[in-house]
Amino acid sequence: MIDSSAFQGKTAAYFTLGCKLNFSETSTFGQMLQQLGVRTAGKGEKADLCLINTCSVTEVADHKCRQAIHRMVRNHPDAFVVVTGCYAQLEPYKIGKIEGVDLVLGANEKANLIQFLSDAWSSGQKETIVHAVEKTRDIKTFAPSCSRGNRTRYFLKVQDGCDYFCTYCTIPFARGFSRNPSIESLVEQARQAASEGGKEIVLTGVNIGDFGHTTGESFLDLVKALDEVEGISRFRISSLEPNLLTDELIEFCATSQRFMPHFHIPLQSGSDEVLKLMHRRYDKALFAHKIQLIKERMPDAFIGVDVMVGTRGETPEYFEECYDFLRSLDVTQLHVFPYSERPGTAALRIPYVVSDQDKKLRSHRLLQLSDEKTQAFYARHFGQTAEVLFEKAPRGRAMHGFTRNYIRVELPPQEAREEYDNQLMTVLLGDFNHDKTALMGKVTK
Repeated sequence: MIDSSAFQGKTAAYFTLGCKLNFSETSTFGQMLQQLGVRTAGKGEKADLCLINTCSVTEVADHKCRQAIHRMVRNHPDAFVVVTGCYAQLEPYKIGKIEGVDLVLGANEKANLIQFLSDAWSSGQKETIVHAVEKTRDIKTFAPSCSRGNRTRYFLKVQDGCDYFCTYCTIPFARGFSRNPSIESLVEQARQAASEGGKEIVLTGVNIGDFGHTTGESFLDLVKALDEVEGISRFRISSLEPNLLTDELIEFCATSQRFMPHFHIPLQSGSDEVLKLMHRRYDKALFAHKIQLIKERMPDAFIGVDVMVGTRGETPEYFEECYDFLRSLDVTQLHVFPYSERPGTAALRIPYVVSDQDKKLRSHRLLQLSDEKTQAFYARHFGQTAEVLFEKAPRGRAMHGFTRNYIRVELPPQEAREEYDNQLMTVLLGDFNHDKTALMGKVTK
């Protein structure tokens, strides 16, 4: 039983690290608390509750999580501090020993955040409580999330967990095995977002192409069902494994008016030997085929690619093979991640270790290549008209939005209008902005 009176009049501060899925979940927690009478603390205001949603994808992420916890405790000295997310699942007792932390919730327990808070506040809890199952197979709950936060786009959580166990990755240990809700429930959440004025929804999850394990459905079934939702103008698909990005899905997106020509596909390495060491489920030939098919069917599609550098086993020759392969691909942007050693992963058994200096040099080369590809892609659109969905600009920042194929467009201050927020506008695309991160636009209608 939830004691709603325990929440009335309280204020909360939130901090999120990591992926879009984490931000979506934090936003949903915030909405749930708001419905119980909890207000978000203003800038400089001391909060009664602090919620930190953590990431553990790298050692650096772990460090940032600890820093964030200490900072929140310091800035809100009398607050009830809750830590959840991937780092909380992997290192719950280490977090529980941090002074000022009151409640640690793992992947299985965070869905019951409100009940845990109610119990703690009603009982006057004094000691730190840690709730986190220790075995991956015991992580079974699915916490629904379709939230907007302060952004124009909604983020719809369609799947959680992963069965793949790539040798460098701790995500299955932190999130559990793949699981999902029904298509029917997700369509209903999308309809609700439309009723609230939402125009764009991003499908999020850990391994969303694996959708359907729980319900006997498929990701393509989900996409086709969402494509029928009235009121949502745009759907975007977040990261999708190459072996799960089917030709049928590409063909469907090419003809859909609601699913955007925008793909994010993790490659991780452009060397077949390194892909084998990583236990990835595809090779370069399959990846190249997917890129070629997308570009044949959607020539202006934006394609983002994840690539990891300096993983164990990546010799200089294998890196050069990766670099040459990426240069040959018609992709738009590279998301470059230096490999980070994670305790308990199989990659630690691979003997060849890349130095930190070489990781930095390799990252720098790939980031330069990424800039070249992105700017060339943007430049091809100079002088064209495009439909842009604008977002309300933070104070002091230029108003911006994105085209269907994810080109960032900025408006000069004299062109920006408050009424453009969350509106689809036809825009004439001009030259680059000052730092070449966007194209300047002029609204034509």
